Amino acid sequence: MGLIGLIFGWPLAPVKAVIRLGELIQEQAEQELHDPAVVRRRLEEIERSRADGLITEEEEALQMRQVLQSMTGGPG
Repeated sequence: MGLIGLIFGWPLAPVKAVIRLGELIQEQAEQELHDPAVVRRRLEEIERSRADGLITEEEEALQMRQVLQSMTGGPG
């Protein structure tokens, strides 16, 4: 079965590799999305933009809500 499996499985190896690569990219993206340091840095950037007058208070609140919802997996 090993030799037959190898012969018939060989053409599918590139497909399996692409699928695994996609899984690894997804895992990395999810890890970065939920990393507290990344979220904290993003929230600090939003606060800095507000302090510099680049965004309004409403935009700040909206952006902060979006960051927190993406971190917690909430709707939005």
